[in-house]
This record gives sequence, C-alpha cells and structure tokens, in this order.
Amino acid sequence: MLDKPKTAASVRLPTAGGGIETYRLSVPKAFPEKITRPLNRVALAATHMVADPFADNDPWLTNAIDWDRTMAYRDYLWGLGLGVAEAMDTAQRGMGLDWAGALDLIGRSVRQAKATPGAVVFSGAGTDHLDPAQARSVDDVIGAYEMQFEAIEALGGRIILMASRALARVARTPDDYGRVYDRILSQSAQPVIIHWLGDMFDPALAGYWGTPDLDAAMDTAVDVINRNAAKVDGVKISLLDKDKEIAMRRRLAPGVKMYTGDDFNYAELIAGDEQGFSHALLGIFDAIAPAAAGALSALADGDAATFHDIFAPTVPLSRHIFKAPTRFYKTGVVFVAYLNGHQDHFTMVGGQESTRSTQHLAELFRLADQAGIFRDPDMAAARMAAVMATRGVV
Repeated sequence: MLDKPKTAASVRLPTAGGGIETYRLSVPKAFPEKITRPLNRVALAATHMVADPFADNDPWLTNAIDWDRTMAYRDYLWGLGLGVAEAMDTAQRGMGLDWAGALDLIGRSVRQAKATPGAVVFSGAGTDHLDPAQARSVDDVIGAYEMQFEAIEALGGRIILMASRALARVARTPDDYGRVYDRILSQSAQPVIIHWLGDMFDPALAGYWGTPDLDAAMDTAVDVINRNAAKVDGVKISLLDKDKEIAMRRRLAPGVKMYTGDDFNYAELIAGDEQGFSHALLGIFDAIAPAAAGALSALADGDAATFHDIFAPTVPLSRHIFKAPTRFYKTGVVFVAYLNGHQDHFTMVGGQESTRSTQHLAELFRLADQAGIFRDPDMAAARMAAVMATRGVV
C-alpha cells in the first residue's frame, strides 16, 4: 500500500496518538464507468438515501429527503450493472426512515427502474409500521406483513421479506416463525428474497427464528425456505460469519440463491468454492460500487486474479465501516458518497452523521484512498478537509 503512486492532493488527518499528519492521496484506480455485459453473479447494492440539508425540520424526529440526488444514485448503480435493494437498513429503514417514507421511496425506485433498460430493484417489506410494543400476537405480525406486501406489489415491486422486530418480540417458539413465513410466502405474487439480519445490525432482532443458538436458528430457517422454495428467490444472510453462510448455502433447495450479506468476507463468498458460491446483497456495494462492478466483470470473464486484486483492498475498508457498533455503518456509506461527489453535503436522516468519531472517519478516508475508490482525489481531499475543520483538525 505504501509504495502506491501519489497525487499532489493532501489533507490533514488526526493520528491515533493524538497528533495530526499530512496525508497524501494515492492515484485512483481505473474502474468502469458503465457495465453493459451480463454478469455471472446477481449483485444488489443496499442503497442509501440522501437527506435534504436545507429542510427546516427536526432531524431526529422527521425525515427530509433530497429526492433528486437519492434517485440519481440509483441510476448510477444501475449504470454499473448493479441491482438495487431498496428501503433496507442502509436507507435507514426503521432507523430514521418510517414506513410512509419507505413506500414513497419504493414507488419512485420501481417507476424509475421500469423506465431504465436492464434495471433491477427488490424492495424491503417488513412490519415497521407496527410498534413492536403494540404487537400482541403472531396474527398482528401476519397482518402487518400482508399490508406491506400488498402495497409494494400494487406498485409492481419485487420483495425482500425483511426480519420483523415485532415477530422477534411476540414469537414464543420456532413454529411461530414458521407459521408467519408459510402464510406470507404462500400469498406472494413473485418469489421473494428472505433477509436474515443478525442482531449486530439490529439488537431488537436477537434470538430470531426462536432461539439465540445460531445453528438451531438455521435449522428453522432452512426448513421454512426449502418447504417454500417455489416462492423463494433466495436468502440474504447478514451474520458476519462466513462459515455459517457456507453451511446454509449448501443446505438450500436447488434454485434458491444465497445472497451474501457478509460485509467482512464478501470476496471469498462471491468467488465460491467447488460446492457453490454466493450472490450479493450488500451495503458495502453502495460505497464501492465501481470496484464491485469491475471485480464482478472480471469474474464473469473468468479472471479470478483480477477479481481478487480489485476486492482485496476494499475488504479492510468494509470491515472498518461495519465495525461495532455495526448498526452505525450507514454513516460511513454516506460519507464515502459525499467524498466522491455524489452529494454535496454530509447530512443524514436522523442526524446519523454524528455516530462515528473523527478518528473513525480519518481511518475510513485512508482505507478508501488505499482501495483506490476516490474518483477525484483533489475533491475528496477538499471535502475531507472541510469535515475535519468542523472537528478541530486544521
């Protein structure tokens, strides 16, 4: 990393010992601007939304969305050959974005995808309009899921069946999960992606599938998925445990895809082994979209060496963005979009720009530079300097 060619761009950054260094940026890598060729992995980026920094609102309480820039980012991802996983936790779903805002976002994305040749979008359906504290029974959860499924399908949308905080609260046994998923899947208009989100992303989902034992939980999940295989496009597993993902992948019914949600180990899981591979539904693909497109294009060409060469330096960046508390990863995703010029501010729904420290953002900047993902080093340096100045680094 240290012998990479440098640019003239530099920025003052804090160091771990309490000092300040002048950091010179590297020459960026040449990633594709557009991808039009078919890929041999389905790749969905869980995509962020852009806040409106000029809105006169209370960010912790109400949404203010910059729709033009939010939708422009989806066009950008589609142009790179990536699909969009809409209204997921990367877009702060259930963490600043309420159901009404999510449905608006989904409708806009579905309409825009239909007008964009080759664009793919799957959208999250959950139960987040139902306050978990107000849920009294499994039937309440079923009704909540049915309402969101109906609303999204009425827009012509494909669905990601999101984990439910309300279900985690009211379910008493694994059979309760089976009852809910069997009912909802039996009614779905098209095969869905099931999302198993670990409690490192959302503590309210602890014990999902009826047990804190992940092996026992996987038994329940696999049983539900395989007996409903005709209604399941795939499963996204977000446990940050590659061995658990591989074990589950090998147990899925034929035709059911595994979508990795492992932002720590995605490269090797997508590459796969002699017994199979994972597709991708990843929040980190929002931040490293050009690198992801370049790596996946190389893999489709049978060039595994280039695939790994591109992805290898992105993994330390991803592990840093998603470090504990993992639920604050969205701050890093939006920060990269700001540094790369996709939005001209670092303002987030819910005031989430404040969830990571100055040291965290400085290390993120170094790792992003070393991964070669800054499109314009001079702009990235200037924007980083502006943020650092507000935090006392001059």
